[in-house]
Amino acid sequence: MAKIHIQFTLFSAFYSPLISSMSGGFLREEGLEYDWSVAPVGKSAIESLMDGSAHVVQTAPSQSFGPLSKGEITSWAHFAQINEMDGFFLTGRDADPDFSWDKLEGSEVVMFGGGQPKAMFMYACHKAGIDFDKIKAITPGGAAAIDAAYRDNQGQYVQQQGPFPQQLQADGVGHVVAQVGPQIGPNAFSSLAAMRDWLGTDEAAAFGRAYRKTRAYMNETPAADIAAAEKEYFPDIDEAVLADCIGTYQKLGCWTSHPEITREAFNVAQDVFVHFGSLKEKVDYDQAVVAPPG
Repeated sequence: MAKIHIQFTLFSAFYSPLISSMSGGFLREEGLEYDWSVAPVGKSAIESLMDGSAHVVQTAPSQSFGPLSKGEITSWAHFAQINEMDGFFLTGRDADPDFSWDKLEGSEVVMFGGGQPKAMFMYACHKAGIDFDKIKAITPGGAAAIDAAYRDNQGQYVQQQGPFPQQLQADGVGHVVAQVGPQIGPNAFSSLAAMRDWLGTDEAAAFGRAYRKTRAYMNETPAADIAAAEKEYFPDIDEAVLADCIGTYQKLGCWTSHPEITREAFNVAQDVFVHFGSLKEKVDYDQAVVAPPG
C-alpha cells in the first residue's frame, strides 16, 4: 500500500470529514496507508506541504489570500472543502435561552486573539449588528489555553470549536448559547490542500475517491456511530459528548456532501477578510482552488 502523511492545523471534531476518512476505513479501502500529525507550534501545515513532510493538510482557503494578493503563484492549492460554515460556539456561564448577541457588548469573552477564528467572529458580530470593539477580549492562546482559562473562571463567555463546548456543558462549567456559523452563512471556512504536482498522482486520485465516500458517510451515518469510530482520536472527551458535537455539526450543515469548494463560498470568505482588514482586494478563485482529484 502507498502511504500518505496527513497534517492538521487544528485538531477538533469540526474536522471530522478528514478524521473519518481514517477512522471510517475509507483510505484503506482505496489502498492507502497513512499517518497523521498536528502542525507544531511555529510551523504552518502549508510549510509541511512545501518541505515534503505532509501530502494532505487541513487548512483554510484564506491561507492563499496573502500570497495571491502579492502576485505570487503558489505551488500548492486547495482541492476540497472540509467545512462550508464556521464551526465555533459561544458558551456562557448560565443557560440563556433568550441569548442575543448584544449581550456580548461590555462582556469579557475568552477567545482567539488573531487569525481566521478572530476574523470570522468579528464578521459575525458585524452581521449581528453589534460593536466588536465593545467586547472585552481575553486571549490566552490556543484552544487548550482558552479552555483552561474559562475553566479557571476567566470570562463570561468563551469562543470554542466542538467538542470543547459540549464537554464544558457535560462538566457543568458552561452552557452553549449561540453558534457563530449561522450569523455568517455558507463560506469556504476550511479546506484540504496539497502540492499541485502531487494532485496528479495515483495516490491523490485514491485519496479523492476515499474522501467523497467519507463526505457521504458524514451525512448518512448516525452521529453516535461516527463518534464510536472516532473515539480513539479523542481520548479526553466523553463519547456521548463527542456524539452530541458531531450531531450538532451535522444539523448545522457544514459538512455538505459535495467536496468541491464553490466560488460562492470562496467569495464570502473573502468578504470576511476584507472586513477584517487583512485583504485589500479580492483574489482570483482559479489561482487558489482546483477540482478534487479522482
